Amino acid sequence: MEACGAAERGDVRMCQTVFPAHADHRGELSAGQLLKWMDATACLAAEKHAGVSCVTASMDDIQFEEAARVGQIITIKAKVNRAFKTSMEVGIKVMVQDVLTNVEKIVSVAYATYVAKPVGGGKIELEPVKLLSTEDHLEHCLAIERRRIRLGYEQVFQNLMQESNKEDTFEEEHGVSTDLTHVQSIELVQPPHANHHGNTFGGQIMAWMETVASISASCLCHSYPVLKSVNMFKFWGPSVVGDRLVFNAIVNNTFQNSVEVGVRVEAYNCEEWIKNQPRHINSAFLIFNAVNDSGELLTLPRIKPTTQDGMRRYLGAIARRRIQLIRKCILSAKVDKPSDLWEKSNQIKIWTHEEGAMLSLKVEMQVKIPSHLAFSLLSDFTLRLQWDKHFLTCKVLQAVNEDDKIYYVTSPPMTGHKPRDFVVLVSQRQPFKPSEPYIVAVKSVTLTSMPPSSDYQRSEILCAGFQIYSDSDSSCTVCYFNQVTSGVMPYFAANLTGSSKSIEDTALECMKFLEMNNSKLKLKTDF
Repeated sequence: MEACGAAERGDVRMCQTVFPAHADHRGELSAGQLLKWMDATACLAAEKHAGVSCVTASMDDIQFEEAARVGQIITIKAKVNRAFKTSMEVGIKVMVQDVLTNVEKIVSVAYATYVAKPVGGGKIELEPVKLLSTEDHLEHCLAIERRRIRLGYEQVFQNLMQESNKEDTFEEEHGVSTDLTHVQSIELVQPPHANHHGNTFGGQIMAWMETVASISASCLCHSYPVLKSVNMFKFWGPSVVGDRLVFNAIVNNTFQNSVEVGVRVEAYNCEEWIKNQPRHINSAFLIFNAVNDSGELLTLPRIKPTTQDGMRRYLGAIARRRIQLIRKCILSAKVDKPSDLWEKSNQIKIWTHEEGAMLSLKVEMQVKIPSHLAFSLLSDFTLRLQWDKHFLTCKVLQAVNEDDKIYYVTSPPMTGHKPRDFVVLVSQRQPFKPSEPYIVAVKSVTLTSMPPSSDYQRSEILCAGFQIYSDSDSSCTVCYFNQVTSGVMPYFAANLTGSSKSIEDTALECMKFLEMNNSKLKLKTDF
């Protein structure tokens, strides 16, 4: 093992050689071992900034892109992105280097939240993070958005679950039961598993959870599962040396090539063990792929819930998948080009990407208008009636604050269908630096004062929005994003029969609207 100190101010780096003891049966670094290293590195970064001991509160947005093999070198970089009062977000990036070819690849990215815990239980207020680069400024801005999502996650999840229960759309008649995927395991927390305060390392608990979850997934797919992402490791309370940790894992749902496994961890001390008084200390939802001996992805069977709890878990997995799509849209300030270029014109480019029943759309427009003016016009959804034929009416229901408003939108009826209506939250964010985009993010919300009506078919926008980049003082690039199901798409921007004409027409109208208003503004200033 090699250990690297801080390479840059505010950074902590750990370097590890992958030995056989760290690897699974395929000779690849086990996800559990990697999670332990990631937590240790991130905790050191948090403590370096705080100057006191820190504990893991959560780790989310964990994506595993590449496998590391025995003999390769792992480099983990952790850095505090933003400090709040007593907590801070730490960004984690894992790279793998082949010592023979010197080629480096990204293995994983994640974001963790740590809480400062001074010895003696005193209170501490963290110092702000010093921003030294453009990347520092960007991550500092995105950290507050990720925190908004974390704090509002439970409410959004409950809203989606209520809607799912009303819709009653379950149709998996030939699905398989998950009863045989329930796995239970127990671990005794010993001194090597804990820090100098006696609290169990968060990374150790995550590693144990990954092990149990992978066994549960293998019971369904009858092959070796590969961890691809984790929705969130959420720590609800501490555990200490001497505690018994009971892990329960079960498959919740499958999505073609992936399977979600839920894991719940409960802790007992000796007295609680006898009285059966568990403490809930952790929950997580892990996403696995199944591969054959050639490394090819396997198609997984659909799930058929057989109990009320099974149905709750089945619908919960769908809700979490939707939230993940929303999160990607809101945090897409560094978006790469979508995978499939669908259509090009001189001023408009259109990309689409399909995954299951979801269609991701990106429209890029070059507009002769200052970016700040385009932002002002596009963030006011009541003006959208002037250029988008898919909007019939639009009114403000509630101004949450100066940057967030809730709108009620209706769409014209299509042949043989009721008109649709939407309740959407529109959030606008200005750039921190000139190189960053203006952002207008849109998603459906539930509002008790605006329940569904029998006159309309209540629909939802999973996630959509605009990014506006400044090209010069008089021009900008407007990017429109939408991730929707095929049922909603025709009402807002596309024709799924294969023609892009509807999208291009809408984009052209948007460009005309923006440039016309820019011309009006110039005329006013000329007089």
